[in-house]
Amino acid sequence: MTSEPRARPPLDAARLAAADPALLPGVAVEVVEEAPSTNALVTARAHDGAPEGLVVVAEHQTAGRGRLDRSWETPARSGLTFSVLLRPTVPLPIWPWLPLLAGYAVDKALTAAGFEASVKWPNDVLLDDRKVAGILVERVETPAGPAAVVGVGLNVGMTEDELPVPEATSLLVAGGEVPDRTDLLLDLLASLWEAYTAWQEGGDLAAMRLSESYAAACATIGSRVRVQLPSDRALAGTAIGIDGGGRLLVEHSEAGRVETTAVSAGDVVHVRAAE
Repeated sequence: MTSEPRARPPLDAARLAAADPALLPGVAVEVVEEAPSTNALVTARAHDGAPEGLVVVAEHQTAGRGRLDRSWETPARSGLTFSVLLRPTVPLPIWPWLPLLAGYAVDKALTAAGFEASVKWPNDVLLDDRKVAGILVERVETPAGPAAVVGVGLNVGMTEDELPVPEATSLLVAGGEVPDRTDLLLDLLASLWEAYTAWQEGGDLAAMRLSESYAAACATIGSRVRVQLPSDRALAGTAIGIDGGGRLLVEHSEAGRVETTAVSAGDVVHVRAAE
């Protein structure tokens, strides 16, 4: 689809600062004009004792990082690049669900805005099999205990020519009505906070519901996949589900036997989409 540049107004910092406390209790949104990395800014603030709910959003991020240390940079005011400080009280072994939870929350907000979004394990959001958003969650050790910094990068108004790779897309390129970025950021944060609160407070039942909701939204499940594992081994098979720890279950053939391997980390390619 051909896309033309549009005016890129700034985020409305006053409206973000006055966000409805009923929807975003304890959330404080700060807007900076430019930053190398919002995750780095929030990490520093976490070390200084910042409370849960701090959100830093940059109009222009110049040296952001994605998974596997990939760079993430977008033209000024063309996307939403922000980081959220969380201090989960759930047991550490289930923290790996955080990137999946964040991806699902972004997917849910985009779906509510009229886009046919889906999630790709573990933390990408897709439109038409192309990446529109990525999430990077980092655990941070602070004097007040471990914290999580959830970084989100969403392509909003980027044109086709501005996209970094052919596999990427934006809300503008995907078509449909492109939301006001301030409204969209508030919707994304409300979706994230709702999912996070339920996960924190709901116990095993909430965890089961999150698992079911994520699986229903996940384009990876049921797809033929190729997974590049951290050990440099490549695993090819069919993604059949997500286990209780948020790991991707891949059914594959090994020495003439059908086996299932739980993948906790790796670079996943949807083979059909790649072909």
